[in-house]
Amino acid sequence: MAEMVGPRLYSCCNCRNQVALHDDVISKSFQGRNGRAFLFSHAMNIMVGPKEDRQLMTGLHTVADVYCCDCREVLGWKYERAYEETQKYKEGKFILEKSKIVKENW
Repeated sequence: MAEMVGPRLYSCCNCRNQVALHDDVISKSFQGRNGRAFLFSHAMNIMVGPKEDRQLMTGLHTVADVYCCDCREVLGWKYERAYEETQKYKEGKFILEKSKIVKENW
């Protein structure tokens, strides 16, 4: 008998709070502070910190750190503004670090 399996998710590595859907992954080839990171179109159950300008590998961006809303673990950041035209596609998107999230329902 087949089990009912929900959507493939990513959860906070610290408390297992669900933070993103696999279907919202745009790219798995990004770099975070601590190694590989994924670019997501949406994230859930997070808090967004204050905006700040940060010099990243691809240029200057306005970003805001994102935290798990349950345990306050820093999971990555949200791109608020990209100053270079080629980077505008990142605006409003989320970076979640691979080391900070775990797979659920795979």
